[in-house]
Amino acid sequence: MPLFMYKLYIVRMFANNIIQMKKEYTSEEEQLAKFAKALGHPARIAILKFLASQESCFFGDIHEVLPIAKATVSQHLTELKNVGLIQGEILPPKVKYCINKENWHLANLLMNNLFCIKNTDKDCCK
Repeated sequence: MPLFMYKLYIVRMFANNIIQMKKEYTSEEEQLAKFAKALGHPARIAILKFLASQESCFFGDIHEVLPIAKATVSQHLTELKNVGLIQGEILPPKVKYCINKENWHLANLLMNNLFCIKNTDKDCCK
């Protein structure tokens, strides 16, 4: 067998082993990543803080309360709704927005679990 064929064979075997060794993420890790991605923009955090501070669901235009353009608010609300952190209904002529309490608590739990992982006392970076 020529050397280049042997090398190609070795590369294919290595690639097949890597594909077979693929590890799956837990559902908690995947959900936390979705929440974290949704929290990855300051406008979305401002929207969540505003909605969380309301006594009841907010009927109105968030762009009038926060320093965000109407089109931008719409995009961010869509992202937050898609991940389930907020919920909303169109009740003409207004839209009702609320924190999705179930997913809000889930996000809180997952974030707390992540940040409560005990780090070792080793000074590995010194």
